[in-house]
Amino acid sequence: MNKIKIGVSSCLLGYEVRYNGQHQLDHFIKDTLSQWCNFVPVCPEVECGLPIPRESMRLVGSLESSRLMTSRTGIDHTERMQKWIKEKLDFLEKEELVAFIFKTKSPSSGMRKVKIYNDAGHTISYAGTGMFARAFMERFPDIPVEDEGRLCDPGLREKFIETIFVLQRWRDAVKTGQVKDLILFHSRHKYTLMAHSNEKLKLLGKLIAKCGTLDFDELIQEYRTILLQLLNLKKTRKKNYNVLLHMLGYFKLNISSDEKAELLLEAENYYNEITPLIVPLTLIKHYTRKYDEKYLKDQYYLNPHPVELKLLNHV
Repeated sequence: MNKIKIGVSSCLLGYEVRYNGQHQLDHFIKDTLSQWCNFVPVCPEVECGLPIPRESMRLVGSLESSRLMTSRTGIDHTERMQKWIKEKLDFLEKEELVAFIFKTKSPSSGMRKVKIYNDAGHTISYAGTGMFARAFMERFPDIPVEDEGRLCDPGLREKFIETIFVLQRWRDAVKTGQVKDLILFHSRHKYTLMAHSNEKLKLLGKLIAKCGTLDFDELIQEYRTILLQLLNLKKTRKKNYNVLLHMLGYFKLNISSDEKAELLLEAENYYNEITPLIVPLTLIKHYTRKYDEKYLKDQYYLNPHPVELKLLNHV
């Protein structure tokens, strides 16, 4: 798989670009995720021409219409920022990013919970969006986004990382222009897709069945639309439990009654929130190797992302 190209707020990579000349280094992003990702660093305030250090900024106005102003002197940098944003988004479109990680609560890059002030300097809302982040999400609604604060949540982190790996494998598959690679992508992700939505999986299956009749470009566009909708749907213990039972069925002619009972017990322990998903998955991977179950060996559900990330230990 090719490395995943992700846009990231520069300060999270250790660049000293914040208003006070400091950084906001996130070790998970820079030291861990970088093993599988290439980053495109972005700092709106510096790139639009503001110095380091500089007076801090804030959003002033309302949720619907806010301006980017300096906190103490009230200098309005809205037009400067908007001009830069337009040019930057044109540039980022050519970069073909798979995802973007924003800086939490930043008046330029925060994707949520950014403070909005009135002209008197009083906070009137905690539900704002940074000026650049808002424009980015409006321009690229299909690109997954997160901020480093939300990535501290194990469930949100696993969902985001799984999504970017699926989307990179999707890009690699359709880049060849070969129907067989699209079919292989669909086949190897069957249980990953099922864990998000069995209904959407069926829709994708119907599209795959039309491979010989639909124009390839039309086919992949329809497939991608449904795929993105599916990945936005949350995996639940009930959905994962259903997938585990489907996989267990591959071993019914091989494993003993005691082994089957153990598999069922671990699946139920996961369903009842006693153990994390990694426990039943480890057992299924053991039997997959032991009985050389080729179809399951190819399933990304069993290995959705590198084990070094340890994402399944907490979900």
